[in-house]
Amino acid sequence: MSITTEQVEHVAKLARLRLSEEEKALFAGQLSKILEYVEQLKAIGTEGVDHTASGLDQPGLLREDEVRPSLGAEAATANAPEAEGGTFLVPKVIQER
Repeated sequence: MSITTEQVEHVAKLARLRLSEEEKALFAGQLSKILEYVEQLKAIGTEGVDHTASGLDQPGLLREDEVRPSLGAEAATANAPEAEGGTFLVPKVIQER
């Protein structure tokens, strides 16, 4: 499967990205290669193969959940530049339109 520069332009527009003509050509080639590889993977027979969540065949690697002592809010914010009531105070970053 081949990706065209027009398709790259469409995706770039959706993502609100500005791409140069060189970048569009580069990304079209790279995305086409990725899709070709996916097609190769689709050709591999996977019937009868169990789904896996991990490539490791070692059950029980995760520890059991247990309650442990942790820092309190006051201790966690003790070295913060600004804190109040156990919470971090940070500058407002949302701008009005």
